[in-house]
Amino acid sequence: MEVGGNEFTEITLRPLDLSDIDAFMVWATDDKVARFCTWDAYTSKADALDFIKNKVIPHPWFRAICLNGQPIGAISVTRNIGNDECRGELGYALGYKYWGKGIATKAVKLVANTIFSEWPNLERLQALVLVENVSSQRVLEKAGFQREGVLRKYMTVKGKTIDLVMFSLLSTDPQS
Repeated sequence: MEVGGNEFTEITLRPLDLSDIDAFMVWATDDKVARFCTWDAYTSKADALDFIKNKVIPHPWFRAICLNGQPIGAISVTRNIGNDECRGELGYALGYKYWGKGIATKAVKLVANTIFSEWPNLERLQALVLVENVSSQRVLEKAGFQREGVLRKYMTVKGKTIDLVMFSLLSTDPQS
């Protein structure tokens, strides 16, 4: 995959680790990145380390999005439980300087091409995107997700009730 000019790059996914804290802080402290996320930008390295230690490492499917081996973002799938165990929730964040280069699309495709075989009971991978985050909507569409509709006043994020767009990919959908 080429990113920015003729520079050859490789996009991979791997578990995020405590040793990745400096790379994590580059994008997790950026207000432009956090703007479209449910979390606020990190302001403390200690809080970020606590998040990685207590949330990321124990998470069953949380990966760093790496460019030539270096974390530049993260992507996760959270499996639902009980009657909803057939569904998983996809979430991702990418460092601002890497937006618009096809990296998020590649990362989502990597997840889509593996998650259904890793979790055989998963039949639906879904993602909720802020209505104003048109770029992320395009990422999901390019990765083969179907736009299902707008969920009006669906969730309160950062003190504001927001509309979200629902996207899904089924295990039976063609994988790109």
